[in-house]
Amino acid sequence: MSSTADSIPTPTRSSALLALDTATERMSIALCVGDSEWMHEAAGGGGASAALLPAILALFARARITVHELDAIAFGRGPGAFTGVRTACSVVQGLAFGANKAVLPLDTLLAVAEDAREQCAFTDVWVAMDARMDEIYAAHYAHADARWHMLSAPALYTIDRLNASWQEQPPPAVAGSAVPAFGERLRSGTALAAPQAWPSAKALLSLARAAWAQGQAVDVAQALPLYLRDKVALTTIEREALKSAKAADGRP
Repeated sequence: MSSTADSIPTPTRSSALLALDTATERMSIALCVGDSEWMHEAAGGGGASAALLPAILALFARARITVHELDAIAFGRGPGAFTGVRTACSVVQGLAFGANKAVLPLDTLLAVAEDAREQCAFTDVWVAMDARMDEIYAAHYAHADARWHMLSAPALYTIDRLNASWQEQPPPAVAGSAVPAFGERLRSGTALAAPQAWPSAKALLSLARAAWAQGQAVDVAQALPLYLRDKVALTTIEREALKSAKAADGRP
């Protein structure tokens, strides 16, 4: 029996793709069959694990196709909330293994950059997402020649470290949830901002189509999460220290 990698079909304009992301507090799912598109967006977080698969099946029903008719499945691999990233990977692995489909791993931060491009026409942007525990997931991307290029890979930053990086080379634009979450503590200078940008269904579908056309599909065994943090919660002492630091700065 051939592996999924051996049976990956040749990309075509009429390809059928499923794309999803649950790495943030919102859940995004998109499906396309040729030029036709179906999308679903809802609250994510802890409820995504129970809501994701039924929502996917509902999109299949609306499009009148099954998972076996897909060419590939794209997913936001993170970074993001630990449970959300695991949920997306687990569902994609189950669907892809069961139907022998290829997968398209997408950086969740890149989906935020794509959303900022679609909303605000940003083509050179730092994505900064609130990672909780007073930290930030950030990456730098530029869009040129009809594709995205990674200038700084996704990484976990403290506020001081990211500010220091931006002091050396100020960002032309910043997108993502860290902008409203940290406010003036995030010193992005005169950079344009897209605080509302997130991994939307539309952005995911755009990236999925591009990745598929560029032959980036991989075997389902490579449907792995991108974790940037080993520890997912603060200790009691660390929480109290953070609380005291915020109080000293006059923050809530």
